Amino acid sequence: MAVLKRDLLPLIDGPKRTVLDVGAGLGQVNEWFLAQGHHLIHTDISLEMVQEAQQRHEQLSLGRFAQYIAAPLNELPSQLPGQQFSLILCHAMLEWVEDGQQAIRQLSELLKPGGVLSLMFYNRNAQLMANAVYGNFDYIARGLKVKKTVRLSPQTPHDPEQVLSWLKQTGLNVTQQTGVRCFHDYLRDIEDQQRFDELLELELKYNQQSPFKELGRYQHWLIEKPV
Repeated sequence: MAVLKRDLLPLIDGPKRTVLDVGAGLGQVNEWFLAQGHHLIHTDISLEMVQEAQQRHEQLSLGRFAQYIAAPLNELPSQLPGQQFSLILCHAMLEWVEDGQQAIRQLSELLKPGGVLSLMFYNRNAQLMANAVYGNFDYIARGLKVKKTVRLSPQTPHDPEQVLSWLKQTGLNVTQQTGVRCFHDYLRDIEDQQRFDELLELELKYNQQSPFKELGRYQHWLIEKPV
């Protein structure tokens, strides 16, 4: 969360706008925008998650600035007819949809020219690297496919080069790339709080530099749509 907040701070502190959050979950990230006076459209496919997020925001006295929609991405154009947004958040959602390229196109259609998309997705290359470090060679040999699907485990991590290709084909430009958990997920023992603080400092120092950013378990990219 500290990495995301660092990346998003210029937008949080920037001009007030209506923010569309797609796959927003419990709303922990978008509450930063609400607290600074931005308006929010919080969307998620799960009605339960949307209701919990609404309760959370109301408890923080932030709910009056927000609208809540329980719907998948492909239904948002009909839920929000004719609307486009200068800022869209889409974090840890792309790995849950069947067609990532189509999701990118749909997000682009909802983004205003000159607008910013904050996209965070599960990095397939980092998943392979972590499993090699842990010695899960059979899992790697199966193409990173589990024998039995785990409901809360993302099933379609993405190759960053593939995502970059989709963005270019859609006419979107990546302006900033950050690796999230570049070192964290390769360590065995990080229970000690002092060590965790040192690790976080290391992450924040190196997670926008190659080759470390490419090792992040998640990739967080800021993306612009040309005017």
